[in-house]
Amino acid sequence: MIKLPTMPGITTQQVATSRLLQHVRLSGPESGEPVIFIHGNVSSGTFWEETMLALPEGFRGIAPDLRGYGESEFKPVDATRGLGDFADDVLALADALGCDRFHVVGHSMGGSVAFQVLATAPERLQTITLAAPGSPYGFGGTKDLDGTPCWPDFAGSGGGLVSPEFAGLLAVQDRGIDNPRASPRLVMNSFYWKVPFRPAREEELLSSMFTIRVKEDHYPGDMVKSANWPGVGPGVIGPNNALSPKYVGDMVERILAADHKPPILWIHGADDQIVSDMSFFDLGTLGKIQAVPDWPGEEAFPPQPMKGQTRRVLQRYIEAGGYFHEIELADCGHSPYLEKPKAFNNAFHALLHKK
Repeated sequence: MIKLPTMPGITTQQVATSRLLQHVRLSGPESGEPVIFIHGNVSSGTFWEETMLALPEGFRGIAPDLRGYGESEFKPVDATRGLGDFADDVLALADALGCDRFHVVGHSMGGSVAFQVLATAPERLQTITLAAPGSPYGFGGTKDLDGTPCWPDFAGSGGGLVSPEFAGLLAVQDRGIDNPRASPRLVMNSFYWKVPFRPAREEELLSSMFTIRVKEDHYPGDMVKSANWPGVGPGVIGPNNALSPKYVGDMVERILAADHKPPILWIHGADDQIVSDMSFFDLGTLGKIQAVPDWPGEEAFPPQPMKGQTRRVLQRYIEAGGYFHEIELADCGHSPYLEKPKAFNNAFHALLHKK
């Protein structure tokens, strides 16, 4: 297991919860208002350290490594529950730390987990900050703003979307740049943020990517053959399958029907290539630009309108009595809290005080 260094002001702790042993980064006073930070896929809580250290006085930063990432205990993710395992782990951590109510911040897949926490226990949330979150309707294989599946079996989503080369290089902790399509360093610096941005802690963040468990029962996860393009559908284990729209269920309707609706901030980069309406990690986009052969066309399998889906759900959240504020940052990619920390923190801190 990789042991990652921490920045001055960040402490770590192994917290025994009712579900698993979770490795957690902490900042601020123990008596402060709890803010739980949820990291994205192929990363760990390391990504949140600068943001945790910038919290206003009186707030307590809590950044767990999700199961299968970082230094937390490994347990498989049951993808048929969608992101339920991750959400329940977050709530179990809050219980173990005595956090009856808390703020939650989620990036990318962590934003998708935050949506699931909102659907599961809305009364426990004070505010929600979504940094470039995945669509509430999952990743891949849907065609319109309401999350309609392209195919009945949700082909084009799940573990089959992951490059085997990329997964293999993660497994051997390859720090080079020899493979232009699959090098973890090049993927990070090309897609996690907008070129030419390079984070000061590039080596630590790259090491954080290597903490994901590349193994049969986690990443990239299993898959099934499909008669529908592109020929594979979601399996039943691992985070990439948990992100499939096949397993979203009634999450959106539960969010909209909840009596308690905490205020939401959605902040994202205008130049995000991972979560966008033309994502370069979506088979619809890759088929359209002829990077993947035999694309069945715009009507059958268009690029997933990921941001449009999120906007539609959050507009419905307002109509159901909630509040949300959207900020799109110019000249910014997939990690607004790292690329544009001043703008991100100004909006984020204002929401913390709004509650």
